[in-house]
Amino acid sequence: GAISDLYVNQAVVFIEDAIQYRSINHRVDSKSLWLYRWYYSRTCQWILSLTITLILALAFVEVPSSLTVTSDVRYRLPAWDPPCGLTEGVELLCFLVFVADVSVKSYLIGWEEFWKNKWLMAYILTLLISLTDWVVSLSFFCTETVRIRRVLRPFFLLQNSSMMKKTLKSINSTLPEMASVVLLLAVHLSLFTMFAMLLFARTKDGQQDKEWVGYFRNLPDSLTSLLVLLTTANNPDVMIPAYSKNRAYSIFFILFTVLGNLFLMNLLTAIIYNQFRGYLLKSVQSSLFRRRLGIRAAFEVLSSLRETPASAEQSCVSVGALLQVLQKAEMDSRCKQAIMRALKACSCDQLSAAQFQKLFEELDKDAIKQHPPSPEYQSHFMQKIQLALGHPYFGYLGNVVALANIVSICVVLVMDADKQPSERDDFFLGAINCFFILYYLLEMLLKILAMGLKRYLSYPSNRFDGLLTAILLVLEIATFAEYGFPHPGWRPEFMGLLSLWDMVRLVNMLIVFRFLRIIPNMKFMALVVTTLLDLVKNLRAFAGILVVVFYAFAITGIMLFRGAVVPMGNVSVGPTSSWNTGQTTSMTLLSRFALKSSSTSRKSVISCLSSVAFRLRLFAASFIIERFLTVCYLICRWAKIYFVAWWLISSVIWVNLFVALLLENFIHKWDRRCHRESLSDIEYQRTVELMFRDVLEEPTEEELVEKLHQHPHLHLCR
Repeated sequence: GAISDLYVNQAVVFIEDAIQYRSINHRVDSKSLWLYRWYYSRTCQWILSLTITLILALAFVEVPSSLTVTSDVRYRLPAWDPPCGLTEGVELLCFLVFVADVSVKSYLIGWEEFWKNKWLMAYILTLLISLTDWVVSLSFFCTETVRIRRVLRPFFLLQNSSMMKKTLKSINSTLPEMASVVLLLAVHLSLFTMFAMLLFARTKDGQQDKEWVGYFRNLPDSLTSLLVLLTTANNPDVMIPAYSKNRAYSIFFILFTVLGNLFLMNLLTAIIYNQFRGYLLKSVQSSLFRRRLGIRAAFEVLSSLRETPASAEQSCVSVGALLQVLQKAEMDSRCKQAIMRALKACSCDQLSAAQFQKLFEELDKDAIKQHPPSPEYQSHFMQKIQLALGHPYFGYLGNVVALANIVSICVVLVMDADKQPSERDDFFLGAINCFFILYYLLEMLLKILAMGLKRYLSYPSNRFDGLLTAILLVLEIATFAEYGFPHPGWRPEFMGLLSLWDMVRLVNMLIVFRFLRIIPNMKFMALVVTTLLDLVKNLRAFAGILVVVFYAFAITGIMLFRGAVVPMGNVSVGPTSSWNTGQTTSMTLLSRFALKSSSTSRKSVISCLSSVAFRLRLFAASFIIERFLTVCYLICRWAKIYFVAWWLISSVIWVNLFVALLLENFIHKWDRRCHRESLSDIEYQRTVELMFRDVLEEPTEEELVEKLHQHPHLHLCR
């Protein structure tokens, strides 16, 4: 009756919790179970994700707005200024969704568990501060410049992801080990700062004091100069004045760079890799415990369906009850079918705890994608054709042809590099592109003939190849329809949506991009690429925290540097213009923060931050700071704290954590490649949890039972 339905629904929810690695410490009565399943339904979670995306995207519309075509403050039109109350109204709707979210979460886990959950308490505190700041904004008719709630918005993204919370907890646990190396790095920086101030002291001859004037005038300047040198951003500029005076001064800078960059920074990377891997492993271990606990909880409630009580050794679950649960549970169809097949193959009607747990080990296995079989032809001739087209040499031939196409494009580009557009003749390039595209089309059709359409489309490399071939064919037909067939004197005239030269350039870019098809044929390159693709799939938590860091620093930068510097007028950029000084090869990363400034203040921010150039360079697998001295002098020396904090968090800590996961993923794939034969028709899809599966420890039955008896809402009979 009703009790049996309650037990079945409890088992369904516990199994869904196990699948998603969720905690089972929530209410288990009928109404709460319905509310719980509704809250974690796709629709409800989609609405919550959309709300988080919407409130984060408001920064691009609010004052200062980023809705302009160009980011150049000298030439762009005034940005759209939304009226007061428009974005605030959208914010209020988002806050109401978050209030409903935290209310449902708090109710479902109960009052006792609520006080143990720091994330929920922080969630409520963030909402209270945000709503208070929202009321203040409306009280001032949206004229205030400091909005605390904008800095707090990334928290809503952070608290909504369990994997992001685990990652953040792992990072927090790794910080003490990082601190020792960072302290050593600070000692290294301080000692060399003292040496530099003594070595490049002021002399009587002012002409010989360029190093002192430019970089080592006082303690803050000396410390800043060497800190930037630690990132190699001002190398070799900081050394040139002293080196011009005496070559021996280069020994100081060489020693500083070797000790700081080659030893200490790489030592920091090694420590972060070693410690973070251990803490991430503990986090994944706790996820495994949650999965086993959820499955064991489902077993316990289903075992209560038996009419006669049983001891712990004799407790079991009927196969029919489990089938009923599987039909209601939302889980991957592959796992559900595998469990049902195992149940049908089972000869017994009752399942013990060990058998029940073993059935759900299917959830821990690699997701395997097997390709459909090739068509079987009756004709002996077609069988030979199929065999020839399926040979690896046919793929190698396609790669050689693609390489020949790339070489021909390079030759034409080199020959036409110095020609004026009116002098360029596209006959040769158009003719060879026509030939190669026809070959690509023929190759695609032959592969479909040999493999069958379903098998052909089951390979990602074939889908990539086929899609680009189809696009190239459409572009080529459109070019011929608009400009005719290639002929001598085929000029780049403009007759349609794109000029002939634009069409040819677009075709050439797609051909170059298509050359990536060679990757699957090169084993070591394929290993690297599949590692990167796996990282893209599994790095949502890391990417989320990266978005949180960027967003928080962007909003903070806008508020700190708003109106700090009066921008220059709409002057042309000449060779001696200050807009060009030191910016020829720089990527002004933090200037992107200022893309959210108003018409007047935005110009000030970009003018200020344009002097804060960031070059994205790969050194010890990290992003580095470039030339933030100017803004420090223009605003105040305290601005250095902001930029140093940005460098420490985004470059020193975060990018090294990314390197740690990258190394772990690559080493894991390399080990699997060495111990498992490559099967061409099978693809293994890994997750972060499965990546550590081989080294995780299974929880004991005593641990699971003890944890179940501590459940605040589930009261077992035994």
